[in-house]
This record gives sequence, C-alpha cells and structure tokens, in this order.
Amino acid sequence: MGDRGKYGSKIHLVTERTGLPLSVGISGANLHDSQALIPLVRGIPPIRSRRGRRRRRPGKLHADKGYDCDYLRRWLRSRGIRHRIARKGIQSSTRLGRHRWTVERTMSRLAGCRRLHRRYKRKAEHFLAFTSIAGTLICYRRLAK
Repeated sequence: MGDRGKYGSKIHLVTERTGLPLSVGISGANLHDSQALIPLVRGIPPIRSRRGRRRRRPGKLHADKGYDCDYLRRWLRSRGIRHRIARKGIQSSTRLGRHRWTVERTMSRLAGCRRLHRRYKRKAEHFLAFTSIAGTLICYRRLAK
C-alpha cells in the first residue's frame, strides 16, 4: 500500500542536532518522500562558525526509509555529506531513532500550531509561509530561554 491516492500535504523538515529547524518544505501527500530531500538540503542557509568560512552543508544526515534511493546516496556523497539512511527490507529504522526523535519532536511542535494542524489555505505558498513562521517561532522560543 502506498500514499498514491492520498489527498493533502506533507511537511518535510531538516533540523540540526538539537531540533532547531534549518529548512522546511511541503509537498503533496501523493509524492514520494525522496523527491523532497535535494531541495531541502539546498535550502539550508549558511551557518556562521566561530572561525573560517560559513558552512553551507551539514556534515552528516540521518533519514528514514522513505529517503532510501541510490541516487540520493550518490548525490549526498558527491557533496561530502555523510549519510545514515535505513535500507528498505535490510536494516531496521530503530537504530536511527536515537537521532530522529529530535526531528519528530520538532514536527510535533509544528503540529501544535493551529494553522498547520489542518491546511486551510488553498495556495501552497501561503501554507509554506505559515510553516516557515512556525519554524521561526520554534527557534525564537528555544533561543530566548
């Protein structure tokens, strides 16, 4: 069974190690997850470091079985990003749970926003804007502590 006939939207999210959202994207619920990974990684803004140039890409990427494609592994490897993606039918995704719970926590915080619980806006740009605002609020609340 797949999600091919499913209506609605999916929120795709890249976070840093502690759960701050770096890049957010939306897609149709009937599209495969692997199609969203490349735009998400490209959408990561430059990260300021204490010395040297700004970092443009993550050092390591953890993803679930939905992103298990050979071309994504090759694409990440060509950019110098180490990947940890569970293989379908071979590996269990439970070992990745140590790292993925931070993303799941951030997704639950996004789901707590009333505008994102159900998609009221018809245009995808508006829904993406509300998702970005919710991600900004998560960052603000976390950094204001």
